[in-house]
Amino acid sequence: MLIIEDDAFLAQIYSKAFVDDGFEVSVVGKANDGFKLIDREKPHIVLLDLLLPDIDDDIFTVLKRLKESPEISQIPVIILSNIGQREDVDSAMKLGAAGYLIKAHTLPQDAIRKVKEILQLA
Repeated sequence: MLIIEDDAFLAQIYSKAFVDDGFEVSVVGKANDGFKLIDREKPHIVLLDLLLPDIDDDIFTVLKRLKESPEISQIPVIILSNIGQREDVDSAMKLGAAGYLIKAHTLPQDAIRKVKEILQLA
């Protein structure tokens, strides 16, 4: 699995929780690093923050790029963000997100449950 999250502390918390649960985890803090890693490793699932330091236009740029690429479009993407307006959630889901978790309301265990549900591991 890949976590694309620029908050190093939060990324570490989620990464540790997933590793402790048996997942193999890679973490990057920038969108462009995420694209490179996805192309190279083809993770089973991506946990994606919407606000990243190297993306300054459309908050959905990363999700759109992932879903437009035939080689990687089938990789499920779960949004993990503090952007939680209904229209943003709806937009992400319409663009192909497999799930949407709001950081302020989500514990690592909740994210693990969601990942397992989407990967049909639960």
